Amino acid sequence: MNKKFNEQDILQAESLGLTENDIENQIADYRKGFAKSKIVEPATVENGGILRLSDQEVSNFEEAYRELTKGKRLLKFVPASGAATRMFNDLYAFTSTYFGVAHNFGAEFPQVQTFLENIRSFAFFDDLYKSMSSAGLDLNDYMIRGDYTAIINFLLKDQYLGYGKLPKALIKFHKYGSIQRTAFEEHIVEGAQYAMSSDGKVRLHFTISPEHRPLFRKKIAEVKKYYESAFNTETEIKFSEQKHYTDRLIVDEYNEPVRDDDGKLIFRPGGHGALIENLNDIRADVIFIKNIDNVAPDWMKHTTIIYKKVLAGMLLTLQKEIFRHLELLDGAVNEEQIAECREFVESKLHVRLGEGFDSMTHTSKRKSLQEILDRPIRVCGMVKNQGEPGGGPFYTIDTHGIKSLQIIEPGQVNRKDPEQDKIFQSGTHFNPVDIVCSTRNRHGRFYDLRKYVDYSTGFISKKNKGNSVVKTQELPGLWNGSMAYWNTVFVEVPLATFNPVKTVNDLLRKEHQG
Repeated sequence: MNKKFNEQDILQAESLGLTENDIENQIADYRKGFAKSKIVEPATVENGGILRLSDQEVSNFEEAYRELTKGKRLLKFVPASGAATRMFNDLYAFTSTYFGVAHNFGAEFPQVQTFLENIRSFAFFDDLYKSMSSAGLDLNDYMIRGDYTAIINFLLKDQYLGYGKLPKALIKFHKYGSIQRTAFEEHIVEGAQYAMSSDGKVRLHFTISPEHRPLFRKKIAEVKKYYESAFNTETEIKFSEQKHYTDRLIVDEYNEPVRDDDGKLIFRPGGHGALIENLNDIRADVIFIKNIDNVAPDWMKHTTIIYKKVLAGMLLTLQKEIFRHLELLDGAVNEEQIAECREFVESKLHVRLGEGFDSMTHTSKRKSLQEILDRPIRVCGMVKNQGEPGGGPFYTIDTHGIKSLQIIEPGQVNRKDPEQDKIFQSGTHFNPVDIVCSTRNRHGRFYDLRKYVDYSTGFISKKNKGNSVVKTQELPGLWNGSMAYWNTVFVEVPLATFNPVKTVNDLLRKEHQG
Protein backbone atom coordinates (compact mmCIF):
# COMPACT_ATOMS: atom_id res chain seq x y z
CA MET A 1 0.00 0.00 0.00
CA ASN A 2 1.31 3.48 -0.86
CA LYS A 3 2.41 5.27 2.30
CA LYS A 4 0.51 8.37 1.18
CA PHE A 5 -2.80 6.57 1.69
CA ASN A 6 -3.68 4.45 4.72
CA GLU A 7 -6.39 1.83 5.06
CA GLN A 8 -8.95 4.40 6.20
CA ASP A 9 -8.20 6.49 3.08
CA ILE A 10 -8.76 3.52 0.79
CA LEU A 11 -12.06 2.67 2.48
CA GLN A 12 -13.15 6.31 2.23
CA ALA A 13 -12.32 6.38 -1.48
CA GLU A 14 -14.12 3.08 -2.07
CA SER A 15 -17.24 4.48 -0.39
CA LEU A 16 -17.29 7.04 -3.21
CA GLY A 17 -16.72 4.41 -5.87
CA LEU A 18 -13.02 5.29 -6.30
CA THR A 19 -10.02 2.99 -6.15
CA GLU A 20 -6.58 3.73 -4.77
CA ASN A 21 -5.36 3.89 -8.37
CA ASP A 22 -8.02 6.52 -9.16
CA ILE A 23 -6.85 8.88 -6.44
CA GLU A 24 -3.21 8.25 -7.35
CA ASN A 25 -4.09 9.31 -10.90
CA GLN A 26 -5.72 12.47 -9.55
CA ILE A 27 -2.51 13.30 -7.68
CA ALA A 28 -0.58 12.69 -10.91
CA ASP A 29 -2.87 15.13 -12.75
CA TYR A 30 -2.13 17.78 -10.13
CA ARG A 31 1.59 17.25 -10.58
CA LYS A 32 1.70 17.38 -14.36
CA GLY A 33 -1.18 19.83 -14.81
CA PHE A 34 -3.47 20.00 -17.83
CA ALA A 35 -2.38 21.08 -21.27
CA LYS A 36 -3.87 24.23 -22.77
CA SER A 37 -5.93 23.98 -25.94
CA LYS A 38 -4.30 25.33 -29.10
CA ILE A 39 -6.76 27.63 -30.79
CA VAL A 40 -6.14 28.42 -34.46
CA GLU A 41 -8.82 31.05 -35.10
CA PRO A 42 -12.26 31.98 -33.81
CA ALA A 43 -15.21 30.31 -35.48
CA THR A 44 -17.10 33.09 -37.23
CA VAL A 45 -19.88 33.56 -39.74
CA GLU A 46 -17.32 34.89 -42.21
CA ASN A 47 -15.07 31.79 -42.15
CA GLY A 48 -18.00 29.37 -42.10
CA GLY A 49 -17.41 28.13 -38.57
CA ILE A 50 -20.80 29.52 -37.53
CA LEU A 51 -23.82 29.14 -39.79
CA ARG A 52 -26.13 32.12 -40.22
CA LEU A 53 -29.55 31.00 -41.39
CA SER A 54 -31.79 32.80 -43.85
CA ASP A 55 -35.51 33.14 -43.13
CA GLN A 56 -36.14 30.36 -45.65
CA GLU A 57 -33.64 28.05 -43.92
CA VAL A 58 -35.26 28.75 -40.55
CA SER A 59 -38.62 27.78 -42.05
CA ASN A 60 -37.15 24.67 -43.69
CA PHE A 61 -35.55 23.41 -40.48
CA GLU A 62 -38.75 24.06 -38.52
CA GLU A 63 -40.54 21.83 -41.02
CA ALA A 64 -37.73 19.25 -40.70
CA TYR A 65 -38.29 19.31 -36.93
CA ARG A 66 -41.98 18.55 -37.40
CA GLU A 67 -41.32 15.70 -39.82
CA LEU A 68 -38.18 14.11 -38.38
CA THR A 69 -39.24 14.11 -34.73
CA LYS A 70 -42.24 11.90 -35.50
CA GLY A 71 -41.80 8.68 -33.54
CA LYS A 72 -38.79 10.14 -31.70
CA ARG A 73 -38.29 10.34 -27.96
CA LEU A 74 -37.42 13.94 -26.99
CA LEU A 75 -35.99 15.07 -23.66
CA LYS A 76 -34.82 18.29 -22.06
CA PHE A 77 -31.67 18.04 -19.87
CA VAL A 78 -31.08 20.89 -17.41
CA PRO A 79 -28.05 21.18 -15.09
CA ALA A 80 -29.70 22.60 -11.95
CA SER A 81 -27.52 21.60 -9.00
CA GLY A 82 -26.29 25.10 -8.14
CA ALA A 83 -27.50 26.98 -5.08
CA ALA A 84 -28.63 30.58 -5.49
CA THR A 85 -25.94 31.88 -3.10
CA ARG A 86 -23.90 33.57 -5.85
CA MET A 87 -26.99 35.39 -7.09
CA PHE A 88 -27.01 37.29 -3.82
CA ASN A 89 -23.28 37.95 -3.36
CA ASP A 90 -23.76 41.73 -3.33
CA LEU A 91 -26.50 41.46 -0.71
CA TYR A 92 -24.41 39.16 1.49
CA ALA A 93 -21.44 41.53 1.27
CA PHE A 94 -23.72 44.43 2.20
CA THR A 95 -25.13 42.79 5.34
CA SER A 96 -21.61 42.07 6.59
CA THR A 97 -20.33 45.62 6.10
CA TYR A 98 -23.29 48.00 6.51
CA PHE A 99 -24.08 49.17 10.02
CA GLY A 100 -26.73 51.78 9.32
CA VAL A 101 -24.46 54.58 8.12
CA ALA A 102 -23.16 55.36 4.64
CA HIS A 103 -21.83 58.74 3.54
CA ASN A 104 -22.97 58.08 -0.02
CA PHE A 105 -25.10 54.95 -0.10
CA GLY A 106 -25.45 54.82 -3.90
CA ALA A 107 -21.72 55.09 -4.46
CA GLU A 108 -20.76 52.62 -1.74
CA PHE A 109 -23.48 50.06 -2.47
CA PRO A 110 -24.74 50.66 -6.04
CA GLN A 111 -26.05 47.12 -6.61
CA VAL A 112 -27.87 47.12 -3.28
CA GLN A 113 -29.39 50.50 -3.99
CA THR A 114 -30.69 49.22 -7.33
CA PHE A 115 -32.11 46.15 -5.57
CA LEU A 116 -33.89 48.21 -2.89
CA GLU A 117 -35.24 50.85 -5.26
CA ASN A 118 -36.83 48.12 -7.38
CA ILE A 119 -37.70 45.63 -4.65
CA ARG A 120 -41.39 45.60 -5.58
CA SER A 121 -40.51 44.55 -9.14
CA PHE A 122 -39.15 41.16 -8.10
CA ALA A 123 -41.41 38.14 -8.46
CA PHE A 124 -40.55 37.12 -4.88
CA PHE A 125 -41.58 40.47 -3.36
CA ASP A 126 -45.00 39.25 -2.19
CA ASP A 127 -43.38 36.31 -0.38
CA LEU A 128 -40.89 38.62 1.30
CA TYR A 129 -43.63 41.03 2.35
CA LYS A 130 -45.76 38.21 3.78
CA SER A 131 -42.77 36.66 5.57
CA MET A 132 -42.09 39.91 7.38
CA SER A 133 -45.79 40.48 8.09
CA SER A 134 -46.13 37.03 9.66
CA ALA A 135 -43.36 38.07 12.06
CA GLY A 136 -45.29 41.23 12.90
CA LEU A 137 -43.02 43.48 10.84
CA ASP A 138 -43.93 45.98 8.13
CA LEU A 139 -41.51 46.02 5.21
CA ASN A 140 -42.57 49.57 4.28
CA ASP A 141 -41.66 50.85 7.76
CA TYR A 142 -38.24 49.20 7.51
CA MET A 143 -37.67 50.82 4.11
CA ILE A 144 -38.59 54.26 5.46
CA ARG A 145 -36.28 53.82 8.48
CA GLY A 146 -33.45 52.61 6.24
CA ASP A 147 -33.18 49.30 8.09
CA TYR A 148 -32.14 47.51 4.93
CA THR A 149 -30.10 44.79 6.60
CA ALA A 150 -33.19 43.37 8.31
CA ILE A 151 -35.09 43.24 5.00
CA ILE A 152 -32.26 41.42 3.23
CA ASN A 153 -31.83 39.02 6.15
CA PHE A 154 -35.51 38.10 5.86
CA LEU A 155 -34.95 37.30 2.21
CA LEU A 156 -31.75 35.27 2.61
CA LYS A 157 -31.59 33.65 6.04
CA ASP A 158 -32.71 30.07 6.61
CA GLN A 159 -35.18 30.87 9.38
CA TYR A 160 -37.12 33.19 7.05
CA LEU A 161 -37.43 32.83 3.25
CA GLY A 162 -34.04 31.14 3.01
CA TYR A 163 -33.41 32.30 -0.56
CA GLY A 164 -29.65 32.31 -0.04
CA LYS A 165 -29.45 28.53 0.11
CA LEU A 166 -32.32 27.57 -2.15
CA PRO A 167 -31.38 26.01 -5.48
CA LYS A 168 -31.44 28.69 -8.17
CA ALA A 169 -34.10 26.59 -9.91
CA LEU A 170 -36.58 27.34 -7.13
CA ILE A 171 -36.11 31.11 -7.01
CA LYS A 172 -39.15 32.97 -8.30
CA PHE A 173 -38.01 34.66 -11.54
CA HIS A 174 -41.14 36.02 -13.23
CA LYS A 175 -44.63 37.15 -12.32
CA TYR A 176 -47.83 36.98 -14.32
CA GLY A 177 -50.43 38.99 -12.46
CA SER A 178 -50.98 37.15 -9.18
CA ILE A 179 -48.93 34.13 -10.30
CA GLN A 180 -45.17 33.83 -9.92
CA ARG A 181 -42.99 31.25 -11.64
CA THR A 182 -39.68 29.77 -10.59
CA ALA A 183 -36.92 29.05 -13.10
CA PHE A 184 -37.83 25.36 -12.70
CA GLU A 185 -41.41 26.07 -13.79
CA GLU A 186 -40.27 28.16 -16.76
CA HIS A 187 -38.33 25.14 -18.04
CA ILE A 188 -41.48 23.02 -17.74
CA VAL A 189 -43.41 25.61 -19.76
CA GLU A 190 -40.66 25.80 -22.38
CA GLY A 191 -40.36 22.03 -22.63
CA ALA A 192 -44.09 21.68 -23.28
CA GLN A 193 -43.68 23.79 -26.41
CA TYR A 194 -40.74 22.08 -28.12
CA ALA A 195 -39.80 18.89 -26.29
CA MET A 196 -43.03 16.89 -26.56
CA SER A 197 -42.50 13.36 -27.87
CA SER A 198 -44.84 11.59 -30.24
CA ASP A 199 -46.46 9.81 -27.28
CA GLY A 200 -47.60 13.18 -25.90
CA LYS A 201 -45.14 13.14 -23.02
CA VAL A 202 -42.85 16.02 -22.12
CA ARG A 203 -39.73 14.55 -20.53
CA LEU A 204 -37.48 16.73 -18.42
CA HIS A 205 -34.36 15.71 -16.54
CA PHE A 206 -32.78 17.99 -13.94
CA THR A 207 -29.42 17.34 -12.31
CA ILE A 208 -29.66 18.48 -8.69
CA SER A 209 -27.84 18.40 -5.37
CA PRO A 210 -29.00 15.62 -3.03
CA GLU A 211 -29.96 18.04 -0.26
CA HIS A 212 -32.38 19.80 -2.63
CA ARG A 213 -34.31 16.71 -3.72
CA PRO A 214 -37.15 17.14 -1.15
CA LEU A 215 -37.64 20.76 -2.24
CA PHE A 216 -37.96 19.75 -5.88
CA ARG A 217 -40.40 16.96 -5.07
CA LYS A 218 -42.51 19.40 -3.09
CA LYS A 219 -42.55 21.86 -5.99
CA ILE A 220 -43.57 19.12 -8.46
CA ALA A 221 -46.47 18.16 -6.18
CA GLU A 222 -47.59 21.80 -6.20
CA VAL A 223 -47.39 22.58 -9.92
CA LYS A 224 -47.29 19.45 -12.10
CA LYS A 225 -51.03 19.00 -12.60
CA TYR A 226 -51.48 22.70 -13.25
CA TYR A 227 -49.00 22.76 -16.14
CA GLU A 228 -50.22 19.46 -17.55
CA SER A 229 -53.72 20.91 -17.70
CA ALA A 230 -52.52 24.24 -19.11
CA PHE A 231 -50.60 22.62 -21.98
CA ASN A 232 -52.65 19.42 -22.36
CA THR A 233 -49.60 17.24 -21.84
CA GLU A 234 -48.30 14.50 -19.62
CA THR A 235 -45.09 15.60 -17.93
CA GLU A 236 -42.38 13.17 -16.83
CA ILE A 237 -39.81 14.87 -14.58
CA LYS A 238 -36.76 13.01 -13.33
CA PHE A 239 -33.72 13.96 -11.29
CA SER A 240 -30.18 12.75 -10.93
CA GLU A 241 -27.17 13.82 -8.89
CA GLN A 242 -23.48 14.03 -9.67
CA LYS A 243 -21.95 10.62 -9.10
CA HIS A 244 -19.52 10.46 -6.23
CA TYR A 245 -16.88 8.61 -8.22
CA THR A 246 -16.45 11.86 -10.18
CA ASP A 247 -15.39 13.70 -7.00
CA ARG A 248 -11.87 15.10 -6.93
CA LEU A 249 -9.30 15.10 -4.14
CA ILE A 250 -8.17 18.44 -2.69
CA VAL A 251 -4.40 18.91 -2.33
CA ASP A 252 -2.06 21.54 -0.92
CA GLU A 253 0.42 23.61 -2.93
CA TYR A 254 2.89 20.70 -2.80
CA ASN A 255 0.28 18.28 -4.24
CA GLU A 256 -0.11 16.46 -0.94
CA PRO A 257 -3.66 15.45 0.09
CA VAL A 258 -5.45 17.88 2.39
CA ARG A 259 -7.17 16.35 5.42
CA ASP A 260 -9.92 17.50 7.75
CA ASP A 261 -9.69 17.73 11.55
CA ASP A 262 -10.44 14.01 11.81
CA GLY A 263 -7.62 13.09 9.43
CA LYS A 264 -9.93 12.21 6.55
CA LEU A 265 -9.24 13.06 2.94
CA ILE A 266 -11.25 15.95 1.53
CA PHE A 267 -13.07 15.52 -1.78
CA ARG A 268 -15.23 17.96 -3.72
CA PRO A 269 -17.54 17.54 -6.72
CA GLY A 270 -15.75 17.48 -10.07
CA GLY A 271 -17.63 20.40 -11.64
CA HIS A 272 -20.31 20.31 -14.33
CA GLY A 273 -18.08 18.11 -16.48
CA ALA A 274 -19.06 15.30 -14.12
CA LEU A 275 -22.53 15.48 -15.66
CA ILE A 276 -21.34 13.63 -18.77
CA GLU A 277 -21.97 10.55 -16.61
CA ASN A 278 -25.58 11.65 -16.03
CA LEU A 279 -26.06 12.47 -19.71
CA ASN A 280 -24.65 9.04 -20.54
CA ASP A 281 -27.58 7.46 -18.68
CA ILE A 282 -30.21 9.37 -20.69
CA ARG A 283 -32.19 7.34 -23.23
CA ALA A 284 -33.66 9.68 -25.83
CA ASP A 285 -33.35 10.37 -29.55
CA VAL A 286 -33.08 14.15 -29.23
CA ILE A 287 -31.74 15.87 -26.11
CA PHE A 288 -32.08 19.62 -25.51
CA ILE A 289 -29.49 21.01 -23.08
CA LYS A 290 -29.94 24.41 -21.45
CA ASN A 291 -28.79 26.04 -18.20
CA ILE A 292 -31.27 26.49 -15.38
CA ASP A 293 -30.95 30.28 -15.22
CA ASN A 294 -31.42 30.93 -18.95
CA VAL A 295 -35.18 31.35 -19.19
CA ALA A 296 -37.47 34.05 -20.50
CA PRO A 297 -40.99 35.09 -19.54
CA ASP A 298 -43.83 34.06 -21.83
CA TRP A 299 -43.82 37.25 -23.87
CA MET A 300 -40.25 36.48 -25.01
CA LYS A 301 -40.44 32.69 -25.38
CA HIS A 302 -41.55 32.68 -29.02
CA THR A 303 -38.04 33.17 -30.45
CA THR A 304 -36.54 30.59 -28.10
CA ILE A 305 -39.14 27.98 -29.08
CA ILE A 306 -38.65 28.58 -32.81
CA TYR A 307 -34.88 28.23 -32.60
CA LYS A 308 -35.00 25.15 -30.40
CA LYS A 309 -37.08 23.51 -33.13
CA VAL A 310 -34.69 24.82 -35.79
CA LEU A 311 -31.63 23.40 -34.00
CA ALA A 312 -33.39 20.04 -33.58
CA GLY A 313 -34.41 20.05 -37.26
CA MET A 314 -30.80 20.76 -38.24
CA LEU A 315 -29.56 17.99 -35.94
CA LEU A 316 -31.84 15.33 -37.41
CA THR A 317 -31.16 16.48 -40.99
CA LEU A 318 -27.42 16.28 -40.35
CA GLN A 319 -27.82 12.90 -38.67
CA LYS A 320 -29.53 11.50 -41.80
CA GLU A 321 -26.60 12.67 -43.93
CA ILE A 322 -24.04 11.20 -41.54
CA PHE A 323 -25.83 7.85 -41.45
CA ARG A 324 -25.97 7.81 -45.27
CA HIS A 325 -22.23 8.34 -45.51
CA LEU A 326 -21.55 5.66 -42.88
CA GLU A 327 -23.70 3.22 -44.84
CA LEU A 328 -21.73 4.08 -47.97
CA LEU A 329 -18.42 3.47 -46.15
CA ASP A 330 -19.65 0.06 -44.97
CA GLY A 331 -19.58 -1.14 -48.58
CA ALA A 332 -16.83 -1.50 -51.17
CA VAL A 333 -16.18 2.21 -51.72
CA ASN A 334 -14.02 3.58 -54.51
CA GLU A 335 -11.71 6.61 -54.36
CA GLU A 336 -14.43 8.89 -55.71
CA GLN A 337 -16.76 7.91 -52.87
CA ILE A 338 -13.94 8.35 -50.35
CA ALA A 339 -13.47 11.87 -51.72
CA GLU A 340 -17.23 12.51 -51.38
CA CYS A 341 -17.17 11.45 -47.70
CA ARG A 342 -14.09 13.57 -47.06
CA GLU A 343 -15.80 16.59 -48.60
CA PHE A 344 -18.80 16.06 -46.33
CA VAL A 345 -16.62 15.73 -43.21
CA GLU A 346 -14.67 18.88 -44.03
CA SER A 347 -17.48 21.08 -45.33
CA LYS A 348 -20.40 20.07 -43.09
CA LEU A 349 -18.65 18.93 -39.91
CA HIS A 350 -15.74 21.37 -40.19
CA VAL A 351 -13.16 18.69 -39.40
CA ARG A 352 -9.99 19.40 -41.37
CA LEU A 353 -8.10 16.16 -41.88
CA GLY A 354 -4.34 16.33 -41.43
CA GLU A 355 -1.92 16.40 -44.35
CA GLY A 356 -1.14 12.75 -43.75
CA PHE A 357 -4.62 11.71 -44.89
CA ASP A 358 -3.65 11.86 -48.59
CA SER A 359 -0.77 9.43 -48.08
CA MET A 360 -2.92 6.84 -46.27
CA THR A 361 -3.91 3.56 -47.86
CA HIS A 362 -7.44 3.24 -49.20
CA THR A 363 -8.44 1.06 -46.22
CA SER A 364 -6.95 3.51 -43.70
CA LYS A 365 -8.79 6.44 -45.29
CA ARG A 366 -12.06 4.54 -45.07
CA LYS A 367 -11.50 3.64 -41.40
CA SER A 368 -10.46 7.20 -40.54
CA LEU A 369 -13.63 8.63 -42.08
CA GLN A 370 -15.79 6.01 -40.34
CA GLU A 371 -14.21 6.89 -36.99
CA ILE A 372 -14.90 10.61 -37.48
CA LEU A 373 -18.49 10.11 -38.65
CA ASP A 374 -19.49 7.49 -36.08
CA ARG A 375 -19.75 9.82 -33.07
CA PRO A 376 -22.38 11.61 -30.99
CA ILE A 377 -23.69 14.76 -32.68
CA ARG A 378 -24.45 18.21 -31.30
CA VAL A 379 -25.78 21.39 -32.85
CA CYS A 380 -24.95 24.41 -30.70
CA GLY A 381 -26.58 27.83 -30.78
CA MET A 382 -24.17 30.77 -30.54
CA VAL A 383 -25.04 34.40 -29.80
CA LYS A 384 -23.06 37.50 -30.72
CA ASN A 385 -20.62 38.34 -27.96
CA GLN A 386 -21.96 41.18 -25.81
CA GLY A 387 -19.10 41.10 -23.30
CA GLU A 388 -20.40 38.19 -21.22
CA PRO A 389 -17.64 36.29 -19.39
CA GLY A 390 -17.23 32.72 -20.55
CA GLY A 391 -16.39 30.53 -23.49
CA GLY A 392 -17.02 30.70 -27.18
CA PRO A 393 -16.59 28.85 -30.50
CA PHE A 394 -13.10 28.32 -31.90
CA TYR A 395 -11.18 26.15 -34.31
CA THR A 396 -8.56 24.10 -32.48
CA ILE A 397 -5.86 21.74 -33.65
CA ASP A 398 -5.01 18.54 -31.80
CA THR A 399 -1.76 16.62 -31.45
CA HIS A 400 -2.57 14.63 -34.62
CA GLY A 401 -2.88 17.80 -36.67
CA ILE A 402 -6.67 17.53 -37.02
CA LYS A 403 -8.53 20.84 -36.94
CA SER A 404 -12.04 20.88 -35.45
CA LEU A 405 -14.69 23.10 -33.90
CA GLN A 406 -14.69 23.36 -30.11
CA ILE A 407 -16.29 25.46 -27.37
CA ILE A 408 -13.34 26.94 -25.48
CA GLU A 409 -13.38 28.52 -22.02
CA PRO A 410 -10.88 31.26 -21.06
CA GLY A 411 -9.12 28.88 -18.66
CA GLN A 412 -8.34 26.47 -21.50
CA VAL A 413 -6.21 29.02 -23.34
CA ASN A 414 -2.65 30.09 -22.56
CA ARG A 415 -3.49 33.78 -22.17
CA LYS A 416 0.17 34.55 -21.45
CA ASP A 417 0.96 33.67 -25.06
CA PRO A 418 0.26 36.95 -26.94
CA GLU A 419 -0.76 35.14 -30.12
CA GLN A 420 -3.18 32.79 -28.34
CA ASP A 421 -4.62 35.66 -26.29
CA LYS A 422 -5.12 37.75 -29.43
CA ILE A 423 -6.99 34.92 -31.14
CA PHE A 424 -9.19 34.41 -28.06
CA GLN A 425 -9.94 38.13 -27.81
CA SER A 426 -10.97 38.21 -31.47
CA GLY A 427 -13.86 35.81 -30.92
CA THR A 428 -17.16 37.18 -32.22
CA HIS A 429 -19.64 34.87 -30.51
CA PHE A 430 -20.45 33.52 -27.07
CA ASN A 431 -21.58 30.08 -25.91
CA PRO A 432 -24.99 30.45 -24.19
CA VAL A 433 -25.28 26.67 -23.61
CA ASP A 434 -27.98 26.12 -26.19
CA ILE A 435 -27.30 22.58 -27.36
CA VAL A 436 -29.40 19.96 -29.12
CA CYS A 437 -27.77 16.57 -29.44
CA SER A 438 -28.18 12.94 -30.40
CA THR A 439 -26.35 10.12 -28.64
CA ARG A 440 -27.57 7.16 -30.75
CA ASN A 441 -25.62 5.55 -33.56
CA ARG A 442 -27.15 4.52 -36.89
CA HIS A 443 -28.03 1.07 -35.52
CA GLY A 444 -30.08 2.65 -32.72
CA ARG A 445 -27.56 1.87 -29.99
CA PHE A 446 -26.42 4.54 -27.57
CA TYR A 447 -22.83 5.71 -27.57
CA ASP A 448 -20.75 5.41 -24.43
CA LEU A 449 -20.20 9.16 -24.09
CA ARG A 450 -17.19 8.66 -21.82
CA LYS A 451 -15.22 7.49 -24.87
CA TYR A 452 -15.56 10.92 -26.49
CA VAL A 453 -14.11 12.99 -23.64
CA ASP A 454 -10.72 14.71 -23.90
CA TYR A 455 -9.53 14.01 -20.37
CA SER A 456 -6.47 16.23 -20.86
CA THR A 457 -8.64 19.37 -20.71
CA GLY A 458 -9.45 19.49 -17.00
CA PHE A 459 -8.94 22.51 -14.76
CA ILE A 460 -6.86 23.14 -11.64
CA SER A 461 -7.61 26.17 -9.50
CA LYS A 462 -5.96 27.56 -6.38
CA LYS A 463 -7.53 29.34 -3.45
CA ASN A 464 -6.46 30.50 -0.02
CA LYS A 465 -7.64 28.54 2.98
CA GLY A 466 -6.50 30.29 6.12
CA ASN A 467 -2.76 30.80 5.81
CA SER A 468 -2.29 28.06 3.24
CA VAL A 469 -3.08 27.42 -0.40
CA VAL A 470 -5.22 24.51 -1.56
CA LYS A 471 -5.78 23.25 -5.08
CA THR A 472 -8.97 21.86 -6.50
CA GLN A 473 -9.53 20.01 -9.75
CA GLU A 474 -12.42 19.97 -12.18
CA LEU A 475 -13.20 17.48 -14.89
CA PRO A 476 -13.32 18.67 -18.52
CA GLY A 477 -16.36 20.94 -18.85
CA LEU A 478 -19.61 19.34 -20.01
CA TRP A 479 -19.80 21.29 -23.30
CA ASN A 480 -16.02 21.73 -23.59
CA GLY A 481 -13.64 18.81 -23.08
CA SER A 482 -16.40 16.34 -22.22
CA MET A 483 -17.80 16.74 -25.75
CA ALA A 484 -14.44 17.31 -27.45
CA TYR A 485 -14.76 14.34 -29.81
CA TRP A 486 -18.41 14.87 -30.77
CA ASN A 487 -19.38 15.98 -34.25
CA THR A 488 -20.20 19.65 -33.81
CA VAL A 489 -22.03 22.35 -35.75
CA PHE A 490 -22.35 25.97 -34.59
CA VAL A 491 -25.37 28.09 -35.56
CA GLU A 492 -25.99 31.77 -34.88
CA VAL A 493 -29.15 32.28 -32.82
CA PRO A 494 -30.84 35.57 -31.83
CA LEU A 495 -29.70 37.31 -28.66
CA ALA A 496 -33.34 37.11 -27.49
CA THR A 497 -32.79 33.38 -26.81
CA PHE A 498 -30.15 34.19 -24.15
CA ASN A 499 -31.51 35.63 -20.90
CA PRO A 500 -29.18 34.52 -18.08
CA VAL A 501 -29.67 35.40 -14.43
CA LYS A 502 -26.30 35.50 -12.70
CA THR A 503 -27.12 38.16 -10.09
CA VAL A 504 -30.45 39.02 -8.53
CA ASN A 505 -30.50 42.38 -10.30
CA ASP A 506 -30.42 40.61 -13.67
CA LEU A 507 -34.09 39.92 -12.97
CA LEU A 508 -34.68 43.68 -13.37
CA ARG A 509 -33.63 43.62 -17.02
CA LYS A 510 -36.45 44.40 -19.42
CA GLU A 511 -36.20 40.85 -20.77
CA HIS A 512 -37.36 39.51 -17.41
CA GLN A 513 -39.86 42.23 -16.51
CA GLY A 514 -42.10 42.57 -19.54
